[in-house]
Amino acid sequence: MSPLRDLIPNHVAPERLYLDARWSSLVPYAAAAGLLADVLPIASGANATTLREHTLRVAERVETELGEERSCFIDGCPADWARLPIPEGRIVVGLDGGYVRNWDDRKTNFEVIVGQSVPEDRDARYVGLVHTYDSKPKRRLFDLLKSQGLQANQDVTFLTDGGEEIRALTEFVTPSSEHVLDWFHITMRITVLSQYARGVAQHDDAAGKSLLAELERIKWLLWHGNQYRAGETIKFFLDDIDALEVDYPNLSKFTRAAQEFAVYIASNTGSLINYGERYRAGERISSCLAESSVNAVISKRFAKRQQMQWTKRGAHLLLQTRTRTLDGTLRSLFEEWYPGLANDNAEEPAQAEAA
Repeated sequence: MSPLRDLIPNHVAPERLYLDARWSSLVPYAAAAGLLADVLPIASGANATTLREHTLRVAERVETELGEERSCFIDGCPADWARLPIPEGRIVVGLDGGYVRNWDDRKTNFEVIVGQSVPEDRDARYVGLVHTYDSKPKRRLFDLLKSQGLQANQDVTFLTDGGEEIRALTEFVTPSSEHVLDWFHITMRITVLSQYARGVAQHDDAAGKSLLAELERIKWLLWHGNQYRAGETIKFFLDDIDALEVDYPNLSKFTRAAQEFAVYIASNTGSLINYGERYRAGERISSCLAESSVNAVISKRFAKRQQMQWTKRGAHLLLQTRTRTLDGTLRSLFEEWYPGLANDNAEEPAQAEAA
């Protein structure tokens, strides 16, 4: 029992709490505890359980500061938006999903959505959430954009893999936004289909070359934003696969992959653009930044070379501190909470200038 702990719940120094949250966001809890034990000059009582509690406490405070969730964040009148100052440039937001191992059902995984918001005139910011746990996903994304100076008349492009959950997350966040199916995921699916077509060519050379030519045609049409002709060519492509009479062992997989590709393109028709035109204009057409975000935010801490399992709550809360650590905003957040937070790095230049 510890009566003082009940009377003084914030018994941990802000500087120590910051170190716990920062290091636990970068390395496993046990490794962070070992670092603290080596660095701190006194017996700190650092252990993995303590660091986890401190880190999740910081994240829970961040959660309480979120405003109310809304289905639509578009307010005001278009005439008022036109009178706003001209924004500096477009904001590009890349969103993608990754999977981590589930603690509650150890044979399954659950999806984590992460992304990176990249304005033209400000520093990039990360966002992360477990969409089956988070009760305020749109508010989280909206607040991120507001922190980067979002205006109602500012162009925002959401580049995603076309998943239903991510697409729903981007709807009605800001009036001047667009959802774009990123080129990387389109070409990735076409590449898989091309591999199957080459397998067909080993059994029927003419049929395989014809299918490969059709795939190149589909890719060319999608690249130039010709959605109608691309859809028609995909239908012809499916018919040609159904008409195949070859002894190809992966024919059923080829058929299923082609049908899934057709549904994928049809369900994202409204998100297809003229990729060639955008590319020539120097604008982003691929969510490579989202793919790199998945690797930076999830793989290096949650999955890669680790066999750790996570609860949805634990993963979601850790994401809130990890994203702020990676984009460099965790320190400023603590300085808002604790104005007297010791910051020798900030004081030294001032002292040197005064001297």
